[in-house]
Amino acid sequence: MHLLGSLVLLFATILCQVSSQETVVGLYGQTLEIPCNKGAVKGEDVLLTKWKYDKGDGLSGDLLVRKKTENVSISATDEYKGRIHMAANSSLLLSAAKLSDQRTFTCMMVVGLDIKEYPVNVVVYKVPAVVEISDKAQELEIGKPTKLGTCVAKDANPPADITWLKDNKPLVDARKGISIRTSVQVDPVSGLSTTSSTLEYSATKEDTDAQFFCSARHNLGTELSSSALNFTITYSTENIILQVIAPKPLVEGDNVTLKCLADGNPAPTSFNFHLKGDVVPVKNTNTYTLTHVSRDTSGEYQCSLIDNPAMMASKNITVNYLDINLSLSGYVIKTAGEALELSFQIDSSGDSKVSWTKDNVKLEKEPKFNKLKFSDSGHYESEVKMGALSKKAFFDLVVEGAPVIKQLSKQRSEDGQHKVLICEAEGSPKPSVSWSINGTSLDESPFINGKVTHKITVVPTVNLTVSCTVSNEFGVDTRDINVSSLFEEVRMDKRDQSDDADQTKLVVGVVVALLIAVMVFGLAYGIYQKKSKQGSWKTGEKENGSSEEERKLEEKVEENSQKAEV
Repeated sequence: MHLLGSLVLLFATILCQVSSQETVVGLYGQTLEIPCNKGAVKGEDVLLTKWKYDKGDGLSGDLLVRKKTENVSISATDEYKGRIHMAANSSLLLSAAKLSDQRTFTCMMVVGLDIKEYPVNVVVYKVPAVVEISDKAQELEIGKPTKLGTCVAKDANPPADITWLKDNKPLVDARKGISIRTSVQVDPVSGLSTTSSTLEYSATKEDTDAQFFCSARHNLGTELSSSALNFTITYSTENIILQVIAPKPLVEGDNVTLKCLADGNPAPTSFNFHLKGDVVPVKNTNTYTLTHVSRDTSGEYQCSLIDNPAMMASKNITVNYLDINLSLSGYVIKTAGEALELSFQIDSSGDSKVSWTKDNVKLEKEPKFNKLKFSDSGHYESEVKMGALSKKAFFDLVVEGAPVIKQLSKQRSEDGQHKVLICEAEGSPKPSVSWSINGTSLDESPFINGKVTHKITVVPTVNLTVSCTVSNEFGVDTRDINVSSLFEEVRMDKRDQSDDADQTKLVVGVVVALLIAVMVFGLAYGIYQKKSKQGSWKTGEKENGSSEEERKLEEKVEENSQKAEV
């Protein structure tokens, strides 16, 4: 209320600045203070103060008077009796202001021999009591002008200005789809005005969630708004779509729900579903379910409005399937050396990928069995994948046949005190292994891929022939191996070591003898040369003697050389 009074005073001040006659704005129903000269004349100089008002038709009416030394005397006998008072500053206080108070009030002062008059024009304002929308429409139809409602701003002075808004944006008259008619009614008793504004509106589909309201603005700057309104927007179906609700991937045995969606408002509730040549009408629902679909379900499906069959939507449905056929299954028992035919067929709705494993080990390609081997035995499994779909098939192959010894070998133990005999055989069922000699069973390997290895440990005291025999229900195989005595091998090893020592000694003796012979020969030859030089100074007889000695010496050297070679 204090804020509103301040606005009134501000407005009055502005009016005083633009007019020679001061104007005061009062609020309807409240006390109005009408100033007298605003302190231009000092109170102690005033001999008499009197208020009067303009009654119209050139007549004036007295309200009250105050002499300098006397109290206020009220002279009003009409509508102002009991509503007026004089403030200490000589202002006129008028209670319960009403529209009939909009007139000129004059303050007359006697100062000395001078009489001064201060006329004040009074204006009474009132903001609307309420702003609301009446005669509201139930729904709006797209493209059809419809009276949305009437906005009413009651009991205002001067009349309020009304604005229509949609989503806080003003609606302007004369624009496409908008028509606004405004009227003002004055109450004959109170003189207050009621403003009414009617909006006629052509809705669009975008108005489905729009909020409409109106606001009233008054001269005092006050703005009041109505409550917001939402309207149901009705329109015919313009678009229709068909949804397929199904697992991904859709496979045989699944259920598929067809859902028809139309954008009309109110939405259609009855549809026709076109199921590959058959038309199935449904009411009060927009779905139809296909149960336990098969590959034959694949194809085009449609839905349409019952009341407008031309409004139609379609969708293709593909049911994925994957079938495999392996010619072998379960346990397959065959004989070694035979051929085994394997065929594998795939029937699918798309591209597939095949992988094979044997005993959980991946194979590079599909197995082929042109001539069965014992090692072909095992658990075979194929897996076919097509997207998220996969299927498996398997068979267990058992290759049977008479056992065959693949290798019979021997080796000395690490400590050199035993002989280890090794018999490697193939066959199926697992062959039993026997030896022609007693020994300690050292090891038997696991029976894998038709193979088994058997080892025994023996201590042969004499040279002998040992047999390994393998047998199963299909046959027998035997192989021999010669095993020498450990003592004989030890003797032979020692003899070999002795022979090696003797040969070493002989070589050393020959080398030493040759060295001695060379030394003797060199010494003799030196003596000979010395004597030959001495004899050259003597007679021929001596020379002949020297030649004889030289011959004997050469024969001696040759003899020693032959001894050294022996």
